[in-house]
Amino acid sequence: MKFIARDAPPRVVHTLRNAGIHPLLAQLLAARGVHDPAEVEPDMSALLPPKLLLGAEQAARVLADAIARGERLCIVADYDCDGATACAVGLRGLSMLGAQVGYVVPNRFTTGYGLSPAVADLVAQQPGGKPDWIVTVDNGIASVEGVARALQLGMRVLVTDHHLPGERLPDAAVIVNPNQPGCTFPSKNLAGVGVMFYVLLALRAELRARGVLTAATQPRLDGLLDLVALGTVADVVKLDTNNRLLVAHGLKRMREGRMQPGVRALFAAAAREPALASSFDLGFALGPRINAAGRLADMTVGIECLITDDGERAMQLAQTLDAINRERRGIEAGMREQAQEALARLQGQGDAAANASISLFSPDWHEGVVGIVAGRLKELHHRPAFVFAPGADGQLRGSGRSIPGFHLRDALDLVSKREPGLLVRFGGHAAASGCTIAADGFARFAAAFEAVASAWLSPALLARRLEVDGELGAEWFTPDVAQLLQAQVWGQGFAAPVFASRVEVLQQGQLGERHMKARVRLLDAPAGAGAGATRELIAWNRSDFLPAQARVAWRLDTNTWQGRTQTRMVLEAVEDAD
Repeated sequence: MKFIARDAPPRVVHTLRNAGIHPLLAQLLAARGVHDPAEVEPDMSALLPPKLLLGAEQAARVLADAIARGERLCIVADYDCDGATACAVGLRGLSMLGAQVGYVVPNRFTTGYGLSPAVADLVAQQPGGKPDWIVTVDNGIASVEGVARALQLGMRVLVTDHHLPGERLPDAAVIVNPNQPGCTFPSKNLAGVGVMFYVLLALRAELRARGVLTAATQPRLDGLLDLVALGTVADVVKLDTNNRLLVAHGLKRMREGRMQPGVRALFAAAAREPALASSFDLGFALGPRINAAGRLADMTVGIECLITDDGERAMQLAQTLDAINRERRGIEAGMREQAQEALARLQGQGDAAANASISLFSPDWHEGVVGIVAGRLKELHHRPAFVFAPGADGQLRGSGRSIPGFHLRDALDLVSKREPGLLVRFGGHAAASGCTIAADGFARFAAAFEAVASAWLSPALLARRLEVDGELGAEWFTPDVAQLLQAQVWGQGFAAPVFASRVEVLQQGQLGERHMKARVRLLDAPAGAGAGATRELIAWNRSDFLPAQARVAWRLDTNTWQGRTQTRMVLEAVEDAD
């Protein structure tokens, strides 16, 4: 691991500071490409308009006509947090705008992902009767066969999605997807929940234009921004300016206590305080609890938690999600340990240690957790990683995570062309993708995937690097500054601040069973950065002790005990010695 210092252009820092932005925050934002002070606390009026999103206005007209005719809609969701929040936003928003709408969520273990033919059949057999329209959220762009089946059954389809399209688009009445051919929407990084929110904005405008709604009678769609923020952060999409605006206003509502009962209940189940809500809470506390339902059970539990207005029921569902998530963590821990052992065996057998990718399979692994384990392997070894488990149909389900510079879905596309018939289906993003292969196809996949990775990944891309924000001045090592930073929107493509310091370890020891705590002295810090100061350093999920002296990357954090709040360093990484 090598640390690379971020560059903060002095003129930009000066501009941001002159606008009244905190000096440290001005430096951090400038280093992340923020040039305009208006980007720091933008008003919702700065949101990119729906008319720029290809298909949004057409979808609005179609939905407005359906509402006028009293036609019934059914949302087909996805079984991750983005899909669950998109479903909840669609259900709540469409209902507010006068639609008759229900939902179906595919099951990871039976119907598979997205609007498959089996899901179309399931929708047509709903107790209330066959709906007139299917509205997909966070899926559908690859559902060529499923859309065809829905049309055959007499249902029309509106696709809202954000995934990358394949060579052929489904024959839907309307497609809304910033990544579809011909769409020039400036933010290609909308999550599925963001796309659905945009459709609602366009529909409300269409209903106003038709005289169905007025400025006085139209519903407030900003009441859905807590759900939009949760799904956006949990799906780890790039937090560009438009996404940061959506997340910032969602977090603001949470901190003010204005959120859905289910979101409030998830904060309680995770022992988090909504008044201090951060993007970290959404990505690492609330999001995993929603995701756990789709990984191990049925995402219906997660969706019901987000759409209920009954606080007591929301709490019961949130506790159920919390229990499922604890089970998921146990399964993940065992799989991760087995994966590490399997990788060590492979590396001991030859040159696997020099491979540019990781592909692992075990007949004992759980298909709902393979993506998380792939992510852990990617983080640990800085290699694109694919992990496979058996599916209920006897095929193998794989989920992959990638490193910067390696587009995972494009890699799968090349594998499919080089090995015809190997991939039954695949899809996803640059950083995360999934695929299904035949039961006997793992060895072929591993070889083909490695061939692509070794050709595409240079030594520079395979070298582990961490961008850091330099030393933190001693004057900023305070609880107030820590809370200022925690209140900002950080995430994918807009990394949270990580500082770097050379330290001398004065003492260290275990903290619980899996963590480490140390007392360190700062070395070589420039004037004003606190040279010689001693600080507490916490290393979560690390049992190895630090060397006597080391250069460490760390996050600024606080710890409150018996009413007293103190500042501390949280270890992110240790730089390799030269």
